[in-house]
Amino acid sequence: MPTPLVQRLLRLALATTATAGVIASLAVPAGAHGDGHDDSRAAAAREAYLDGTSIPALMSPNVSWVGNSPDIAAISGCFAKSAPFFYVSSLKAISVYDTSDPQHPRLAGVVDNVVFENEAMNCGERRLGQAVERFVLVGNDLASASSTDIAHASGSVGGDELVLVDVTDPARPYVRSRTSATTGTHTVACVVDTDCRYAYSSGGGRGAAGRFSIFDLTDPDHPVEVDSDPATTGTQPFASPAAGHKWNFDEAGFATHTGWSGSAVFDVRDPARPRLTTTTGRAGDSAAEGAATGYNNFIHHNSFRPNAAAFRPDAPPSLANGNILLVTEEDYEQVDCAQAGSFQTWHVRRLDGTPDAIVPLDKVELADLGSYPVPVGAFCSAHWFDYHPSGIVSVGFYGGGLQLVDVRDPQDIKPFGHALWGGSEVWDAYWVPVHNQNGTAIGKRTNIVYTVDLVRGLDVYTVALPGQETSTGGFGLTRLP
Repeated sequence: MPTPLVQRLLRLALATTATAGVIASLAVPAGAHGDGHDDSRAAAAREAYLDGTSIPALMSPNVSWVGNSPDIAAISGCFAKSAPFFYVSSLKAISVYDTSDPQHPRLAGVVDNVVFENEAMNCGERRLGQAVERFVLVGNDLASASSTDIAHASGSVGGDELVLVDVTDPARPYVRSRTSATTGTHTVACVVDTDCRYAYSSGGGRGAAGRFSIFDLTDPDHPVEVDSDPATTGTQPFASPAAGHKWNFDEAGFATHTGWSGSAVFDVRDPARPRLTTTTGRAGDSAAEGAATGYNNFIHHNSFRPNAAAFRPDAPPSLANGNILLVTEEDYEQVDCAQAGSFQTWHVRRLDGTPDAIVPLDKVELADLGSYPVPVGAFCSAHWFDYHPSGIVSVGFYGGGLQLVDVRDPQDIKPFGHALWGGSEVWDAYWVPVHNQNGTAIGKRTNIVYTVDLVRGLDVYTVALPGQETSTGGFGLTRLP
């Protein structure tokens, strides 16, 4: 979501990029994170960091800092499946990193791409014979422009648009195509990222009656929105009770749509005809019990269901049973870190159409995790996260940095580790995948974490996971180079 620092950096991006054209004349909208928030501290922190100022770090003993690439004000990223590459989106560009040496990612290519906001860039691939086409999906909320998009040289204004950026050649990424949508494109995600023929948009909020768009990407040069009701004039979007923000797809052919009204699970094995199976009901609704209990004070932001293929109805809650839904609940306007957005676990009891079959188990806010001192007057909500098969989750907590949480007992979430930097703003944290000798991801995860940070750029850490020896990183305030 657009913090005040994002707004300030976007203005700078628009002012300094020639391809922005008409976009530069737009006023950046007031931030959803609260009008009047003083962003001078965060902006000054990035300026100081780029000037070479060392910033104190607070790290748990099981976390070691490896290095940093400060050349981008990072917002989101994703890993390729068929090659060792990591793609990072900022407000000005999409950068391609070669991760053949995962502890030392190397910048391999950049395409200018002024965009607001693309906070959940998604990777997609298509195999054509022996060749693989790779691309990233960019959600245009407000405006987008790139010098590689000749057909839209002055930019695209108004949002509600999917932009497809080809990254097949890591040294020469370019905007390949774009298409407008009937609903919001704050986030867009492939149903199957290794064979991305369909993608779902976040859709609108309550004002859009919980509608979302499905894109047919059969021809990546000409993506089109799927019509949910051909008998009605015009392209009709699809309905979701989640009033959504993000789609997350699992290995069993189901997808969870998170948003203002909580979480809703759909059967998407026929991706052009999604079927609702159940929801979190009033327990996850920010306009009902969710607000009273703290399980949704604003939105369910994103989700993941580990081991989804092992799901059995009415089984006890367990990661092994594939019935645990991991969720972050974002509450960006709350700057009290004891009440800001939480990381949560939910029990998925049934996926057969039974109403409200997802029930809450546990949740933790930043102040519950013990990595003191917590930020004061700063964003400290839970944001994007990534799951490691060991049962450890990496979570970006904005000013609360990288937090590692242990969900092996989903009814009792525990802190596992952390890494915090003064003045930073961590949006997401990713476990680096394991690649085989051909460069293909094999479905496992290393113990390496990348964080995308709006102040610091891209940071690299190693983590001593359960059963491993303790990291050499020290605990306490330590100055790192």
